[in-house]
Amino acid sequence: MELVLDIISWLFLLTGSFFCLTGAVGLLRFPDFFSRIHAASLTDTLGAGLILTGLMIQAGWGLVLPKLLLILLFSFLAGTTASHAMAKAALKSGLKPLVVNKEEKQSGEKPSKS
Repeated sequence: MELVLDIISWLFLLTGSFFCLTGAVGLLRFPDFFSRIHAASLTDTLGAGLILTGLMIQAGWGLVLPKLLLILLFSFLAGTTASHAMAKAALKSGLKPLVVNKEEKQSGEKPSKS
């Protein structure tokens, strides 16, 4: 039974690490602020959630489990709220999302910032 729990835990840990790494690549590759913040918030929430779930399986029924649950809850609430607040602040400061029109997409022109 312990081997099964270890395998499940490592699957959660590796999957969470994969999502965190893809989020980092998204931060580097996406063209504008709003798409970058989208990649960061989604992969941060999912990646951290999976990693914490894997750690909870490894921890077992001890004092560490409620602490990890609280960290997971705080991560879900704070991460999504912070991403929303940053996007709203960027819109209020005048930063516009990068929009690609159908004509620009077909002709291969650079996207407009309107």
